[in-house]
Amino acid sequence: QVQLVESGGGLVQPGGSLRLSCVASGSIIVRILTMAWYRQAPGKEREFVASISSGATTNYADSVKGRFTISRDNAKKTVILQMNSLKPEDTAVYYCNVGSDFWGQGTQVTVSS
Repeated sequence: QVQLVESGGGLVQPGGSLRLSCVASGSIIVRILTMAWYRQAPGKEREFVASISSGATTNYADSVKGRFTISRDNAKKTVILQMNSLKPEDTAVYYCNVGSDFWGQGTQVTVSS
């Protein structure tokens, strides 16, 4: 019954910003779980982007440090990825992950002029 629904993807020019949201529902206690974002570009393996623990400790891939910010709202069962200064190499399908075991369906982010 657990479901993760991402939103906020789209087409943006280099240097622009997007805000991705992932809302969890069903039999899951979000407040005790790590929440994370991964991405997969065409022809590449899925890679880690950012995570935030139940204690709000954050981790980022080196490629996005200083540009992306992950946050969470346990009351709303939501994890956010704020993406600034976007580059063409950020183009990928972005996936929400909660508690390691649960994945969203993905949302497309395309950075192009």
